[in-house]
Amino acid sequence: MVTLQVELVSPEKILYSGDADMVIARTTDGEIAFMTGHAPFIGSLGIGAVTIRASEGDDVVAAVHEGFVEVTDDRVTVLSDVAELVDDIDATRAQRALERAEQEKGGAGDDEEAEQEAEAKLRRARLRIELSGG
Repeated sequence: MVTLQVELVSPEKILYSGDADMVIARTTDGEIAFMTGHAPFIGSLGIGAVTIRASEGDDVVAAVHEGFVEVTDDRVTVLSDVAELVDDIDATRAQRALERAEQEKGGAGDDEEAEQEAEAKLRRARLRIELSGG
């Protein structure tokens, strides 16, 4: 059976490299799934989960905090400045990040840029907590 060749990469390391039957990602336009034979695609990723349905073994799930996804010739590459596999998420640390982000948002006042940054931090922390089962 033909499979996808998938790489999930952050600046620190390659989080996943292998065969998969499907990749599901949240782009800035919504959720999309890639399977073999998918048309070439380049998209911007939002804050969300990337699920890799590995050909062998369990699904691989990562929290991705923006980036890009590219699909060409049954090859899917996910590039993100910040990505974390679910098994590596520290739920306690994520909860502390959520609390800090809530304080920042509350203290942003009329500073629209500070409020937007605090909202992004909230979304990232909530994603990490959700994926870690917290």
